[in-house]
Amino acid sequence: MSTRRMMVDVLLALSPALALSIWWFRWYAVAVVGLSVLSCVATEALLTRLRGRSQSLGDGSAVVTGIILGLSMPWSAPPYVVIIAAVIAISLGKMAFGGLGMNLFNPAMVGRAFVTLSFALHLGASAYQDSSVMLDGVSQATPLITARMTGAGPDLSALFLGNVNGSLGETSALALLIGGAYLCIRRVAAWEIPAGMLLGTFFTASGTAALDLHPFGPLGHLFGGAWMLGAFYIATDPCSSPMTRKGRWIFGAGIGILVVILRTFSSYPEGVMFAILIMNATAPLLNRWTIPSPLGGKLKPSPAS
Repeated sequence: MSTRRMMVDVLLALSPALALSIWWFRWYAVAVVGLSVLSCVATEALLTRLRGRSQSLGDGSAVVTGIILGLSMPWSAPPYVVIIAAVIAISLGKMAFGGLGMNLFNPAMVGRAFVTLSFALHLGASAYQDSSVMLDGVSQATPLITARMTGAGPDLSALFLGNVNGSLGETSALALLIGGAYLCIRRVAAWEIPAGMLLGTFFTASGTAALDLHPFGPLGHLFGGAWMLGAFYIATDPCSSPMTRKGRWIFGAGIGILVVILRTFSSYPEGVMFAILIMNATAPLLNRWTIPSPLGGKLKPSPAS
């Protein structure tokens, strides 16, 4: 399987969520995702030329980064914020490490984290709701923001089917689950990572719900926010996740635990982005600590003759 084929599979898997985001947010989704893709492609083309390397746009990775980055944005993200996020994603998240296959962190999340911390006014709670815009649902706060402000539990059916407010790619857990299952079947995504996230989220969320620390139970955390997007399309990035099976389980479980902790105790109602970036930093150590033993055990040094 080539890199290009893998990227095509990711694009096919993202198509249900992308289609629903366009249906729900209309031309706002087209504008944000389209600008994100164009900015990522243009940035990679420019930096590749400045480095004197052959163009790598044919592998499709810049397009995938642009779509994932766009889907992680609110519908109201200003154009300059989207462009800055895309430039940072490709330049600092990817090309600064040497290009595709050498990046330590997921590029889309690097760009998203940069603009989240830099433009809190445009990407905070107010960015997701606007009563003056004629779109269904955008006058309401996102479920995670509502839970933080009022302590109200989630409507699980709405989260699962996809008629709630949120970032462009967060509105339907079902659409993301369908695409994620396709990636796992195609072996483009390592199933151990979302499985580890499931276990880590389930047990941690059960504890926070039992202690009345967060109104979301395990299913609310799984269906709400960017959990599905992160589990199947971002955390499974082969360049920034562990290569060993045991390492993938630990990696996924760590993300799941951190998501619930960040959603419960941090000032941000969502925690998927920061959880993935934190665990990206541990991937090299997990690879080193979980090297599988060869069949028959380690080779013993031959006795000196």
